[in-house]
Amino acid sequence: MTLAIHEGYRPGCIGRITELHAGYYSARAGFGLPFECKVASELADFCRRYDAARDGLWLACDANGIQGSLVIDGLHAREHGAHLRWFITADTVRGTGAGSRLLAAAMAFCRAHRYDRVELWTFDGLEAARHLYEKAGFRLVEQRRGSQWGREVDEQRFELRA
Repeated sequence: MTLAIHEGYRPGCIGRITELHAGYYSARAGFGLPFECKVASELADFCRRYDAARDGLWLACDANGIQGSLVIDGLHAREHGAHLRWFITADTVRGTGAGSRLLAAAMAFCRAHRYDRVELWTFDGLEAARHLYEKAGFRLVEQRRGSQWGREVDEQRFELRA
């Protein structure tokens, strides 16, 4: 199976990224309808205002379609830092390096755009993702109980400073 990293929008990516998130987080964290709606609506809003001069969208694709994604939302990058969002891979490609390749493409984009700060929100317990973030230089800077994803978890904010 050949996996390619595609930059930019592809038809169906909003639905597929939402599907990947809904399936993964339902099974592993018990997230349901509020989470799926949040992913779908915020991702659609991002795609509507997407500007290739400041934002990045990468898709891991194979012959079967989209198998992963990662977004850099640069809307507030100069004031608050770029926002890494919607980073996920399908179970079928997890452990193949797809996540590392997506993250490398995003970090190269951030360096090229001279974003001096990149942040992301996640939650405690996602050890494989945390390993990739820390390997890329992200550090945990905040942790608190929260329910922005539809149920209470220990939310974590990671930050990378150039």
